Amino acid sequence: MKLPPARVPAFLRDPGDCRVVLLFGDDAGMIRDRAEALVRAIAGSLDNPFLVTELPREEIKRLPDEAAGFSLTGGRRVVRVRDATDAATEPVLILLKGKAAALVVLEAPSIASRSKLRTALEAAAEGVAIGCYPEEGRALEETIRESLRANGAGIEPDALSWLSQQLGADRASTRAELEKLALYVGPGNRVDLAAAMTCVGDLAGLSLDDALFAATTGDVATADRALEAAVAEGAAPVQVLRAALGHLQKLHRARLAMDEQGLAATDAVKGVRPPVFYQKVGAFTRSLGLWPSATLTAAMAALAEAERGCKRTGWPDHALCRNAVLTLARRSAVASRSVRR
Repeated sequence: MKLPPARVPAFLRDPGDCRVVLLFGDDAGMIRDRAEALVRAIAGSLDNPFLVTELPREEIKRLPDEAAGFSLTGGRRVVRVRDATDAATEPVLILLKGKAAALVVLEAPSIASRSKLRTALEAAAEGVAIGCYPEEGRALEETIRESLRANGAGIEPDALSWLSQQLGADRASTRAELEKLALYVGPGNRVDLAAAMTCVGDLAGLSLDDALFAATTGDVATADRALEAAVAEGAAPVQVLRAALGHLQKLHRARLAMDEQGLAATDAVKGVRPPVFYQKVGAFTRSLGLWPSATLTAAMAALAEAERGCKRTGWPDHALCRNAVLTLARRSAVASRSVRR
């Protein structure tokens, strides 16, 4: 089932008889936020060892058996899988043919719009696929009001207008900034423009996506700041490197279309799957002018090597991750200066 946006809040509070939920889209913070809401709705907390199991994506074939298990203390179980891919399709279909009562929550921030997994769950009676994209406009304003209200604060119209321009790239980052802002003004008070501008830091609204687009357009400072924000919000080094690899793979596919089919950059971007979020099309197009296909191939190999390094015991994974992303940014910056000459 493909769930309409208007029904999402009620579903997160009570997923009913649904047995598999796929959370996909460009807002990794929203995916994590909604996954945690579903886990709490069923298990009451995120760390109940009897009711909550996290299954590594490398062990996805065990999903049907894991979902069929029973809790020693009774109650419905939750099986959570992060960074799910199309490799989960067959195990999910096997699970849906059975009678396992557990709720399976699949987090898939980088899955393609035409993926087999998404298609299967949108067609399943006991499956749900929920898109998670950066909020803007009225939806973002309502999130700002709701989050401040939940923390005992109100907001003035001019402050709301300013915040809606600064926040929204990542749900988790947005909520963290608003919680900090509510604490700053104190319970029962209202956020005015001065308080908003004083409290909301330079990292507000920056996401892992922003770090990667900044890196491939040569904005070294923004890439560094956005990466810092993503890590502060819980992004693991391996997760960052996998996202970076996915970003370069999309650029590589578009660049090959330009080289082999003679397409203009704007036309090559339109053919990229999963599609580039419309707010990022300009940055993606600029990146194509800075990254030849051979250079992208070499950069992807370097990212893969950095990921292997992060998995080695005792290696400085955060330093390796930061160096890999900033190497992309510095290479882009050099290419950008060459283009302008």
